[in-house]
Amino acid sequence: MLPFLSACAGEPPQDIGVVDGRLTACPDSPNCVTSYASDETHGIAPLQATLEQVRGVLNGMERTNIVNQDGNYLYVEFTTALMGYVDDVEFLYDPAAGVTHVRSASRLGYSDLGANRKRIEALRAAL
Repeated sequence: MLPFLSACAGEPPQDIGVVDGRLTACPDSPNCVTSYASDETHGIAPLQATLEQVRGVLNGMERTNIVNQDGNYLYVEFTTALMGYVDDVEFLYDPAAGVTHVRSASRLGYSDLGANRKRIEALRAAL
């Protein structure tokens, strides 16, 4: 990869994961969605699927790197085709509710032009 493009990847976030049984909140910037938020900018519905079903769909998606799976938690990196930007996407299965919560955030920049929301909705449609 060219040095310019690798600079678009950014550094992996250190503030993600499960905290008090939930995925971390989105920053104030509009380049993140999570099923734990209720505001219009960041809120998105959880997935009506198990973590295994989600992983099955992810395995068929391009430019997807499954970084970590630990119990009911799954962390994935998505890389854009053109510029090589990396988005960090997390899934947390809630067996009591029968849903998988999601958080999808751009690693760099302020606005993502709706890319994270579109990705989660495409995943939902594939399920």
